[in-house]
Amino acid sequence: MAQQVLSEELKKVLDGKVFVAVATIQPDGSPQVSPVWVKRDGEDLLISTTVDRRKTRNMRRDPRVTVLVHPAEAPYTYAELRGTASLTTEGGQELIDELAHKYVGKSYAEFNPASDQDAERVVVRVGVDKVVGRL
Repeated sequence: MAQQVLSEELKKVLDGKVFVAVATIQPDGSPQVSPVWVKRDGEDLLISTTVDRRKTRNMRRDPRVTVLVHPAEAPYTYAELRGTASLTTEGGQELIDELAHKYVGKSYAEFNPASDQDAERVVVRVGVDKVVGRL
């Protein structure tokens, strides 16, 4: 499937401090959803996680994902972005720090000192195949 071009309005929302929910597919076929920080890289979405999380294991097994963008300040708007995830550990720590600066204005270690600092970080790149919704 050809990559979808994101609207300028959707890009603006993604470039702000919007929280998104990423849905993955469990081994039994049921959905699994996690709220996450997001960054846009052109038409792709970048999400940070760790190697041991359920969503990571789900995406390694089945890379189909849906990302729901639902801005808190515009509750009657949303965008559902369906796509395919690719995962790498390269740049993982840099991405979580960049996202932490975007969302909370400090490094991830400063924001969340009791977190899983020793866990290896994963960069999830979502290539968007389809956009549905009102953004």
